[in-house]
Amino acid sequence: MASLSDPVAAVSQQMEAFFTAQRAQTASYGAEAGRMMDAAAAAVTGGKRLRARFCITGYQAVMESSTPAPAPVPGAVIRAAGALEVFHAAALVHDDIIDNSDTRRGRPSAHRRIESAHAAAGWRGDAVAFGRAGALLLGDLLVALSDDLLESALSGVSAEIAASTRSQYATMRRDVTIGQFLDIAEESAHATAPDAEHAERALRVASLKSARYSVEQPLLIGARLAGADDDQVRALSQFGHPVGMAFQLRDDVLGVFGDASETGKPAGDDLREGKRTVLIAYAREALPAGTRAVVDELLGDPELDDAQVASLQRTIHDTGALARVEALIADYARDADRALAGAQLGHAAVSGLRDLARAAVVRSS
Repeated sequence: MASLSDPVAAVSQQMEAFFTAQRAQTASYGAEAGRMMDAAAAAVTGGKRLRARFCITGYQAVMESSTPAPAPVPGAVIRAAGALEVFHAAALVHDDIIDNSDTRRGRPSAHRRIESAHAAAGWRGDAVAFGRAGALLLGDLLVALSDDLLESALSGVSAEIAASTRSQYATMRRDVTIGQFLDIAEESAHATAPDAEHAERALRVASLKSARYSVEQPLLIGARLAGADDDQVRALSQFGHPVGMAFQLRDDVLGVFGDASETGKPAGDDLREGKRTVLIAYAREALPAGTRAVVDELLGDPELDDAQVASLQRTIHDTGALARVEALIADYARDADRALAGAQLGHAAVSGLRDLARAAVVRSS
């Protein structure tokens, strides 16, 4: 198949065409169903396409290992990358319900948009409850559609490649779902866990919920589509996991200290949500018992005002926790870079992977 000049743009075009077809296929289901499909299409717009980029680059890294020429990106890889983005949209819809977030990427979150549509239509009943229920089903729909798009990607590949890719995708879905549960469980379970274990527990959540899901598994899905051997899978895994860890730790920093105009979420949102991140674990380790108790009382209070958020930010910074997390991010970045040294992967793609790693780790949104 001919190479696509901009594979990431092709992913967005593929998803647009996919949802156009879905709208046509469900047109007879009525106006309400049409609104649901419109909401599904809206959920995949925007974003960095990070998972699609890693998927495509993982494919290219393997394909270019045996030839100096740039590897064409076939439609199967574009569709698989699109499936990852549709699944991610589902995860974000569900995540916003769990976190009770009002915004996503600077716009109302899906459950708030559905809630507003209920109120604007003058329907009876509880608009808030309807919004949450509708968004829950929207996320389920997006998961199902991501499976459909993945299967369309695998229809033209060998049975062996299809099986290995499908297995990698299933692992991704399992791990991120368990990671999401561990994340919300930690907001309650931390109270019964020894303080010395908090950082380790937070790192486990980061690994399952983000590192494997956002970077490592998309890389490996692309590699599987290229027929990667065991050594190539190992090198990409050893690169992808530390990059993903650094990515999540950067996200944790932005969740506390990020600029709302760049992150699209209110400043200190993770403090109001009570996220038990490595940043929080490190801060608590350095605090005396009395101050730690005050921090614990404030964390997770959705009514925290700007002054309380600023006070918590100062406390976390002054403990040295931010500096420790920044050092850990740098360590992970170095580990990732070393994993690519001598790997049997295409040189141009390896350069692209290093660029993606820098973009994932050094960011403000």
